[in-house]
Amino acid sequence: MRADRLLRLMHLLQRHGTLPAARLAELLEVSERTVLRDMDALSAAGVPVFAQRGRGGGCGIVEGYRTDVSGLTTGEAQALFLWGARDTTSELGLGPELGNALAKLAATVPTGAMQEADALASVLVVDRRRWFAAAEEVPVLPVLRDAAARGRRVRLRYESASGGATRTVDPYGLVENAGRWYLLAAHRGERRIYRVSRVLDATVLDDAARRPADLDLAAEWADARRGLEVGDAVGLDVAVEPRAEGIFRRLATFQVVRDSVVETLPAVDGDPRVRLRLVVRARMQAIGLVLTFGGDVEVLAPPELRADVVASAWAALAAHDGVAQA
Repeated sequence: MRADRLLRLMHLLQRHGTLPAARLAELLEVSERTVLRDMDALSAAGVPVFAQRGRGGGCGIVEGYRTDVSGLTTGEAQALFLWGARDTTSELGLGPELGNALAKLAATVPTGAMQEADALASVLVVDRRRWFAAAEEVPVLPVLRDAAARGRRVRLRYESASGGATRTVDPYGLVENAGRWYLLAAHRGERRIYRVSRVLDATVLDDAARRPADLDLAAEWADARRGLEVGDAVGLDVAVEPRAEGIFRRLATFQVVRDSVVETLPAVDGDPRVRLRLVVRARMQAIGLVLTFGGDVEVLAPPELRADVVASAWAALAAHDGVAQA
């Protein structure tokens, strides 16, 4: 809409002072001729803008002219404009809209507050990815965002552990967790969590989504996550050689169930090893954690996990050296 473009043009001029018509055309995604026509329209409306041709010229606004300021404090401006440094909105398909909104707001923020917001943004980087993890591709995220916001059912083609599957789901909402996106939805009335990077295709249906009238997405996610973490969790007691205790504790903190701790058990006379008790999120993680330390960590309990560790160690030997279990 032209009115929206005129407002954006005025905000850009208030923020930057004078800009070449070519640069304004690029920012507004229009032609230079359209920019000049818009400048004439602003001038006719009483906004003190000007256009100068030749070297050093450009489109500008009279120094000191401002629209009504928002009254944002320095801290508020920093908090607001730092959101623009995140790529969450881009993944959701709302990157251009966020940029436009911030450009409009920038023109109403006091100069001092805006300068300090820019200064903070220049010394801060937000990286949501885990270490050694590749960035996930989520091309269907804008489609899922649209379906969830409009309350429409979605047909998903999903890559599951057992192969591809098609599901028609009622979306509750989207959750970003440590750089990964998840769709919280109901399938045949049962709540499910779908990792968005594994959704191969999504089609928004005309049918209204069936969602609880009192749905609290944050509470639903917390409950679903707690169920996953506790449902597959396994508790174990281990004996750790003193030389490996420090690194074992550090690695274990990344594997334990949320809000749990690595507990120190009473020492056993004659055994210099440190005895620890912990609850790990899943059995395979527990096995991998123990095997990482070779002979420096021994599973004391439960006996079935101890047997799993032994079996995994023999399988690893057989795969690498052709050693058969005795």
